[in-house]
Amino acid sequence: MLKIAIQKSGRLYEDSIKLLKECGIELNNGNKQLKAVAFNFPIEVYFLRDDDIPQYVYDNVADIGIVGENVLLEKAKDIDLVYRLGFGKCRLSIAVPKSIEYNSVKDLDGLKIATSYSVLLQKYLADNKVNAEVHEISGSVEIAPSIGLADAICDLVSSGSTLFTNGLKEVEVILKSEAVLTANKNLSAEKKAILEKLLLRINSVKTAKNNKYIMLNAPNKQLKNIFSLLPGMKSPTVVPLAEEGWSSVQSVVNENDFWEVIEKLKQFDAEGIIVMPIEKMIV
Repeated sequence: MLKIAIQKSGRLYEDSIKLLKECGIELNNGNKQLKAVAFNFPIEVYFLRDDDIPQYVYDNVADIGIVGENVLLEKAKDIDLVYRLGFGKCRLSIAVPKSIEYNSVKDLDGLKIATSYSVLLQKYLADNKVNAEVHEISGSVEIAPSIGLADAICDLVSSGSTLFTNGLKEVEVILKSEAVLTANKNLSAEKKAILEKLLLRINSVKTAKNNKYIMLNAPNKQLKNIFSLLPGMKSPTVVPLAEEGWSSVQSVVNENDFWEVIEKLKQFDAEGIIVMPIEKMIV
Protein backbone atom coordinates (compact mmCIF):
# COMPACT_ATOMS: atom_id res chain seq x y z
CA MET A 1 0.00 0.00 0.00
CA LEU A 2 1.39 3.41 -1.03
CA LYS A 3 0.55 6.29 1.30
CA ILE A 4 0.02 9.70 -0.32
CA ALA A 5 -0.49 13.02 1.49
CA ILE A 6 -2.54 15.79 -0.11
CA GLN A 7 -4.00 19.05 1.18
CA LYS A 8 -7.14 18.64 3.25
CA SER A 9 -8.29 22.08 2.04
CA GLY A 10 -6.88 25.00 0.11
CA ARG A 11 -5.89 25.77 -3.44
CA LEU A 12 -4.38 22.36 -4.31
CA TYR A 13 -7.07 20.12 -2.77
CA GLU A 14 -9.60 20.13 -5.65
CA ASP A 15 -6.99 19.60 -8.37
CA SER A 16 -5.27 16.81 -6.42
CA ILE A 17 -8.55 14.92 -5.99
CA LYS A 18 -9.42 15.53 -9.63
CA LEU A 19 -6.06 14.13 -10.74
CA LEU A 20 -6.54 10.93 -8.74
CA LYS A 21 -10.01 10.50 -10.26
CA GLU A 22 -8.64 11.06 -13.78
CA CYS A 23 -6.09 8.36 -13.01
CA GLY A 24 -8.99 5.99 -12.36
CA ILE A 25 -8.47 5.92 -8.59
CA GLU A 26 -11.74 5.78 -6.65
CA LEU A 27 -11.86 7.19 -3.12
CA ASN A 28 -14.55 7.33 -0.49
CA ASN A 29 -13.88 10.49 1.50
CA GLY A 30 -17.36 11.08 2.86
CA ASN A 31 -17.78 13.27 5.92
CA LYS A 32 -14.35 14.81 5.26
CA GLN A 33 -12.34 11.93 6.71
CA LEU A 34 -8.62 12.58 7.20
CA LYS A 35 -7.72 9.19 5.73
CA ALA A 36 -9.20 7.23 2.83
CA VAL A 37 -8.28 3.98 1.08
CA ALA A 38 -8.79 3.61 -2.67
CA PHE A 39 -11.22 0.91 -3.83
CA ASN A 40 -9.28 -0.08 -6.94
CA PHE A 41 -5.61 0.86 -6.48
CA PRO A 42 -3.13 0.06 -3.66
CA ILE A 43 -3.04 3.60 -2.30
CA GLU A 44 -4.09 5.26 0.95
CA VAL A 45 -4.67 9.02 1.04
CA TYR A 46 -3.92 11.27 4.03
CA PHE A 47 -5.53 14.72 4.08
CA LEU A 48 -3.12 17.12 5.82
CA ARG A 49 -2.17 20.78 6.14
CA ASP A 50 0.02 21.71 3.18
CA ASP A 51 2.83 23.00 5.41
CA ASP A 52 3.02 19.61 7.14
CA ILE A 53 3.25 17.44 4.03
CA PRO A 54 7.04 17.69 3.43
CA GLN A 55 7.69 16.70 7.05
CA TYR A 56 5.31 13.72 6.84
CA VAL A 57 7.00 12.51 3.66
CA TYR A 58 10.47 13.02 5.15
CA ASP A 59 9.48 11.08 8.31
CA ASN A 60 8.06 8.27 6.14
CA VAL A 61 4.60 8.67 7.65
CA ALA A 62 3.52 9.30 4.06
CA ASP A 63 5.45 7.77 1.16
CA ILE A 64 4.62 10.51 -1.34
CA GLY A 65 2.85 13.86 -1.27
CA ILE A 66 1.35 16.54 -3.49
CA VAL A 67 2.45 20.00 -2.37
CA GLY A 68 3.28 23.41 -3.78
CA GLU A 69 6.91 23.74 -4.86
CA ASN A 70 7.06 26.90 -2.74
CA VAL A 71 6.26 24.86 0.39
CA LEU A 72 8.70 22.12 -0.60
CA LEU A 73 11.55 24.62 -0.94
CA GLU A 74 10.57 26.61 2.16
CA LYS A 75 10.55 23.52 4.38
CA ALA A 76 13.83 22.30 2.81
CA LYS A 77 13.32 18.64 3.69
CA ASP A 78 15.54 16.04 2.03
CA ILE A 79 12.86 14.44 -0.15
CA ASP A 80 12.65 13.88 -3.90
CA LEU A 81 10.73 16.01 -6.38
CA VAL A 82 9.32 13.27 -8.62
CA TYR A 83 6.91 15.01 -11.03
CA ARG A 84 5.75 18.54 -11.86
CA LEU A 85 1.97 18.35 -12.01
CA GLY A 86 1.20 21.56 -13.88
CA PHE A 87 -1.63 22.87 -11.68
CA GLY A 88 -1.64 25.31 -8.78
CA LYS A 89 0.64 27.68 -10.65
CA CYS A 90 1.58 30.85 -8.81
CA ARG A 91 4.61 32.93 -7.93
CA LEU A 92 6.24 34.05 -4.70
CA SER A 93 6.70 37.78 -5.01
CA ILE A 94 7.68 40.88 -3.09
CA ALA A 95 5.13 43.70 -3.14
CA VAL A 96 5.22 47.25 -1.82
CA PRO A 97 2.55 49.96 -1.41
CA LYS A 98 1.60 51.61 -4.70
CA SER A 99 2.62 54.99 -3.30
CA ILE A 100 6.27 53.93 -2.96
CA GLU A 101 8.63 54.70 -5.86
CA TYR A 102 10.47 51.48 -6.67
CA ASN A 103 13.38 51.09 -9.09
CA SER A 104 15.34 47.99 -8.11
CA VAL A 105 15.82 45.34 -5.45
CA LYS A 106 18.22 47.71 -3.66
CA ASP A 107 15.21 49.82 -2.70
CA LEU A 108 14.34 47.07 -0.20
CA ASP A 109 17.40 47.96 1.91
CA GLY A 110 16.37 48.86 5.44
CA LEU A 111 12.73 47.89 4.99
CA LYS A 112 10.71 45.50 7.15
CA ILE A 113 9.18 42.74 5.01
CA ALA A 114 6.32 40.54 6.28
CA THR A 115 6.10 36.98 4.97
CA SER A 116 5.15 33.38 5.65
CA TYR A 117 8.16 32.28 3.58
CA SER A 118 11.12 33.52 5.61
CA VAL A 119 13.61 30.89 4.35
CA LEU A 120 13.05 31.68 0.66
CA LEU A 121 12.94 35.43 1.32
CA GLN A 122 16.13 35.43 3.39
CA LYS A 123 17.95 33.54 0.65
CA TYR A 124 16.72 35.94 -2.02
CA LEU A 125 17.81 38.98 0.01
CA ALA A 126 21.21 37.44 0.74
CA ASP A 127 21.74 36.55 -2.94
CA ASN A 128 21.00 40.16 -3.88
CA LYS A 129 23.04 41.61 -0.98
CA VAL A 130 19.99 43.38 0.46
CA ASN A 131 19.85 44.15 4.19
CA ALA A 132 16.18 44.05 5.14
CA GLU A 133 14.35 42.91 8.27
CA VAL A 134 12.18 39.81 7.77
CA HIS A 135 9.04 39.69 9.91
CA GLU A 136 7.53 36.19 9.83
CA ILE A 137 3.74 35.91 10.16
CA SER A 138 1.44 32.98 9.45
CA GLY A 139 -1.39 34.62 7.50
CA SER A 140 -3.10 37.79 6.20
CA VAL A 141 0.28 38.97 4.97
CA GLU A 142 -1.19 41.44 2.46
CA ILE A 143 -2.61 43.72 5.17
CA ALA A 144 0.74 44.13 7.00
CA PRO A 145 1.76 47.44 5.34
CA SER A 146 -1.67 49.06 5.85
CA ILE A 147 -1.65 48.35 9.62
CA GLY A 148 1.95 49.44 10.10
CA LEU A 149 3.36 45.97 10.71
CA ALA A 150 5.74 46.07 7.74
CA ASP A 151 6.88 48.23 4.83
CA ALA A 152 6.53 45.46 2.23
CA ILE A 153 5.38 41.85 1.91
CA CYS A 154 6.53 38.61 0.33
CA ASP A 155 3.61 36.34 -0.52
CA LEU A 156 2.08 34.04 -3.14
CA VAL A 157 0.52 35.78 -6.13
CA SER A 158 -1.81 34.27 -8.73
CA SER A 159 -3.83 36.97 -10.50
CA GLY A 160 -2.58 39.92 -8.45
CA SER A 161 -6.12 41.01 -7.55
CA THR A 162 -5.50 40.62 -3.79
CA LEU A 163 -2.46 42.88 -4.01
CA PHE A 164 -4.42 45.47 -5.96
CA THR A 165 -7.29 45.41 -3.46
CA ASN A 166 -4.85 46.06 -0.62
CA GLY A 167 -3.06 48.93 -2.36
CA LEU A 168 0.08 46.96 -3.23
CA LYS A 169 2.14 46.45 -6.38
CA GLU A 170 4.30 43.47 -7.29
CA VAL A 171 7.97 44.45 -7.71
CA GLU A 172 10.09 41.27 -7.51
CA VAL A 173 9.40 37.62 -8.34
CA ILE A 174 11.37 35.27 -6.09
CA LEU A 175 10.02 31.94 -7.32
CA LYS A 176 7.60 30.50 -9.87
CA SER A 177 5.75 27.59 -8.31
CA GLU A 178 3.33 24.78 -9.16
CA ALA A 179 2.08 21.60 -7.55
CA VAL A 180 4.68 18.83 -7.44
CA LEU A 181 4.68 15.17 -6.49
CA THR A 182 7.31 14.42 -3.84
CA ALA A 183 8.57 11.12 -2.45
CA ASN A 184 10.56 9.75 0.43
CA LYS A 185 14.09 8.83 -0.63
CA ASN A 186 13.94 5.36 0.93
CA LEU A 187 10.86 3.75 -0.58
CA SER A 188 10.80 -0.03 -0.60
CA ALA A 189 10.96 -1.88 -3.91
CA GLU A 190 7.26 -2.73 -3.57
CA LYS A 191 6.28 0.90 -3.04
CA LYS A 192 8.52 2.08 -5.87
CA ALA A 193 6.68 -0.34 -8.17
CA ILE A 194 3.30 1.11 -7.12
CA LEU A 195 4.65 4.64 -7.59
CA GLU A 196 5.76 3.74 -11.13
CA LYS A 197 2.23 2.53 -11.91
CA LEU A 198 0.81 5.78 -10.53
CA LEU A 199 3.29 7.86 -12.54
CA LEU A 200 2.28 6.01 -15.72
CA ARG A 201 -1.33 7.04 -15.09
CA ILE A 202 -0.44 10.62 -14.18
CA ASN A 203 1.75 11.00 -17.24
CA SER A 204 -0.97 9.65 -19.53
CA VAL A 205 -3.48 12.14 -18.09
CA LYS A 206 -1.11 15.12 -18.30
CA THR A 207 0.05 14.22 -21.81
CA ALA A 208 -3.56 13.92 -22.97
CA LYS A 209 -4.39 17.38 -21.62
CA ASN A 210 -1.54 18.85 -23.65
CA ASN A 211 -2.68 17.32 -26.94
CA LYS A 212 -5.74 17.21 -29.19
CA TYR A 213 -6.89 14.50 -31.58
CA ILE A 214 -7.51 15.91 -35.05
CA MET A 215 -9.29 14.50 -38.12
CA LEU A 216 -9.49 16.17 -41.54
CA ASN A 217 -9.99 15.59 -45.25
CA ALA A 218 -7.32 16.74 -47.71
CA PRO A 219 -6.33 16.36 -51.35
CA ASN A 220 -3.61 13.75 -51.84
CA LYS A 221 -1.34 16.30 -53.52
CA GLN A 222 -1.13 18.19 -50.18
CA LEU A 223 -0.50 15.19 -47.93
CA LYS A 224 3.26 15.68 -47.76
CA ASN A 225 2.79 19.28 -46.59
CA ILE A 226 0.17 18.20 -44.06
CA PHE A 227 2.40 15.43 -42.70
CA SER A 228 5.06 18.03 -41.95
CA LEU A 229 2.56 19.77 -39.64
CA LEU A 230 1.04 16.63 -38.08
CA PRO A 231 3.72 14.11 -37.23
CA GLY A 232 1.43 12.41 -34.71
CA MET A 233 2.87 9.98 -32.16
CA LYS A 234 4.78 8.15 -34.92
CA SER A 235 3.07 9.25 -38.12
CA PRO A 236 -0.46 10.29 -39.14
CA THR A 237 -3.13 7.73 -39.99
CA VAL A 238 -4.25 8.08 -43.63
CA VAL A 239 -7.41 6.49 -45.06
CA PRO A 240 -8.43 6.93 -48.74
CA LEU A 241 -11.83 8.53 -49.28
CA ALA A 242 -14.45 7.36 -51.77
CA GLU A 243 -13.78 10.51 -53.77
CA GLU A 244 -10.69 9.87 -55.85
CA GLY A 245 -7.65 12.01 -55.04
CA TRP A 246 -8.71 12.69 -51.43
CA SER A 247 -7.81 11.12 -48.07
CA SER A 248 -8.84 11.34 -44.43
CA VAL A 249 -5.96 12.19 -42.08
CA GLN A 250 -5.97 11.51 -38.33
CA SER A 251 -3.27 12.69 -35.96
CA VAL A 252 -2.38 14.42 -32.69
CA VAL A 253 -1.47 18.08 -32.29
CA ASN A 254 0.06 19.81 -29.28
CA GLU A 255 -2.24 22.27 -27.50
CA ASN A 256 0.42 25.01 -27.61
CA ASP A 257 0.71 24.78 -31.41
CA PHE A 258 -2.97 24.18 -32.09
CA TRP A 259 -4.19 27.40 -33.73
CA GLU A 260 -1.02 27.95 -35.71
CA VAL A 261 -1.32 24.41 -37.10
CA ILE A 262 -5.00 24.87 -37.96
CA GLU A 263 -4.26 28.05 -39.93
CA LYS A 264 -1.55 26.29 -41.95
CA LEU A 265 -3.76 23.25 -42.57
CA LYS A 266 -6.34 25.53 -44.17
CA GLN A 267 -3.62 26.90 -46.45
CA PHE A 268 -2.97 23.33 -47.59
CA ASP A 269 -6.65 22.85 -48.57
CA ALA A 270 -7.64 20.79 -45.52
CA GLU A 271 -11.42 20.52 -45.07
CA GLY A 272 -13.87 19.16 -42.50
CA ILE A 273 -11.41 19.57 -39.65
CA ILE A 274 -12.66 17.89 -36.45
CA VAL A 275 -10.83 18.37 -33.15
CA MET A 276 -11.48 16.21 -30.08
CA PRO A 277 -10.04 16.08 -26.55
CA ILE A 278 -7.98 13.06 -25.54
CA GLU A 279 -8.91 11.39 -22.25
CA LYS A 280 -5.70 9.36 -21.81
CA MET A 281 -2.52 9.22 -23.88
CA ILE A 282 0.12 6.57 -23.16
CA VAL A 283 3.40 7.09 -25.00
